Amino acid sequence: MKSFAVNVSVISLALALSACKDEEVKVVEVDKPVIVENTVTLVERVEVPVLVPSADESNIQLGSRPFFLVDTLPSGELKTKLQQCSDGPFYRTDFSIGHRGAAMQYPEHTKESYTAAARMGAGIIECDVTFTQDRELVCRHSQCDLHTTTNILAMPEIAASCTTPFIGADVENNVPAQAKCCTSDITLAQFKQLQGKMDAANPMGTTVEEYMDATPSWRTDLYAGQGTLMTHAESIELFKALGVKMTPELKSPSVTMPFNGFSQQDYAQKMLDEYKAAGVAPGDVYPQSFNLADVQYWIANESEFAGQAVYLDGRYDEESFDISNSDTWSPSMAELAADGVKIIAPPLWMLVTLDDENNIVPSAYATQAKAAGLDIITWTLERSGPLGDGGGWYYQTINEVINNDGQQLELLDVLAQQVGVIGVFADWPGTVSYYASCMEMPLSR
Repeated sequence: MKSFAVNVSVISLALALSACKDEEVKVVEVDKPVIVENTVTLVERVEVPVLVPSADESNIQLGSRPFFLVDTLPSGELKTKLQQCSDGPFYRTDFSIGHRGAAMQYPEHTKESYTAAARMGAGIIECDVTFTQDRELVCRHSQCDLHTTTNILAMPEIAASCTTPFIGADVENNVPAQAKCCTSDITLAQFKQLQGKMDAANPMGTTVEEYMDATPSWRTDLYAGQGTLMTHAESIELFKALGVKMTPELKSPSVTMPFNGFSQQDYAQKMLDEYKAAGVAPGDVYPQSFNLADVQYWIANESEFAGQAVYLDGRYDEESFDISNSDTWSPSMAELAADGVKIIAPPLWMLVTLDDENNIVPSAYATQAKAAGLDIITWTLERSGPLGDGGGWYYQTINEVINNDGQQLELLDVLAQQVGVIGVFADWPGTVSYYASCMEMPLSR
C-alpha cells in the first residue's frame, strides 16, 4: 500500500460556478494535501473440478415408466431417496445397458430400439451377433428367430427359404403352428429387406397374420410400425454416432460349424475385426458369450479386447448345477479368474436370495464371484412384465416377496449397493438410468 500528495486547484471548480456572475467570483489558488491510498488486490485463480453433465448427457429422456415405478415402490428410505431425484438431472451412465436396445416397447435389435436406449441414458448397448447364409454378421438375438422377430413370414419369396416354412395350427386337434426361419437360411441382401417387429408368436394361429399378431398386452405395437434391421457393422457406426459403448454377444450357432468353411474361431475373430475396421477403441467394447471357449479364444488371441470380455453364465441349465452349492460350479469362480476371465454375467436371480427376515440380500454366488476378484454384470431388468405374481423366472430366488412393480428398484438397489454389480441390462434402460443418476454413479465417458 502506498500514500502520496497531490495539489488540487480550485480553478477546476470554476465551471461549477458558471451560473454566477463573473464579477462576483473570486478565484484563490490554495494548495491542499489530499491523501490517496492506492490499494492493489491480488486475485489467485484456483481451479475446482466440477462434474457437470454435457448437453447430450443431461438431455436424457427416460419416459414416464421410472417415475411410475418410484411411485409404486413401497414406502421407505429408498422410495424417499428416489422421489427426491424426480427433477434430475439425468445423464448417461455405463451402469445402464440397453438389452437389445429398448426391447420393452421397441422391436429388438433395430435402429429405432437402439436409438431409444441411447436417449434413455444407456451408456452401453447390445447387438447380439449372428450370421447370414453368406457369412455376414447381423444383429439378432438368435440365429433362428426371424419368424418371431421380423415380418419374414409375410414375405413369401424370402419365407420360402426358411428351415421350416409356416404351417398353420390345427385348432381342432390342438396342434400348434410351425415355423422356423434362420439368418443362415437367407443372404444379407434378403435380410436387409425384412422389418423388425415385437418378438412374439401365436402358436395357435391358423394364418400368417394370426401367428404374427401376438405382442403381449404389457408391451406395445405402438412403435413397431418401423423396425430397421441392422448389420453388426451398421450397429457399430450407429453406436459411434450415438456416443455409446458397445457390448456384442457372439450367439451360439444353430447350424453345424464350420458353416460353409466358417469356423467358430473365424466367427469369434470376425466379430472383433469389425470393431478394429471401424476404429473403435477396445475399451469401448464388452464382447460377450455364453460359450466359455469363445471368451478363452479372445483371452488367448485378442488381449486388448479380452480385458472387458464377459462370460455369460448359463450353467443354470446344467442338471448338475446347484446355485446353493459351490461344489457344483465348474469351473469355480477362482478357476475362472485364474484363466483370465474378468467379468461374469449371470441372470438377476443368481445374485440374490432371502435372509431369515425375508430381506433381499446377496447370494453365495455373488459373494464368491466378488471374492475371486470378478466384476459382475447382470440381466435382465424390466423383462418379466407385471410383478404382481412374483416376477417369474428372473426373480425365482426371491419371488415369494415380489408382488409390486416398484420392487424392481428394490432389487436394483441391492444389486448396486450390496452385490456391487458394474452394470445392469434392462429392456427399459430409462429405469436404470434414473436410479444411477439419482445415486450419482459416474458419467459415461
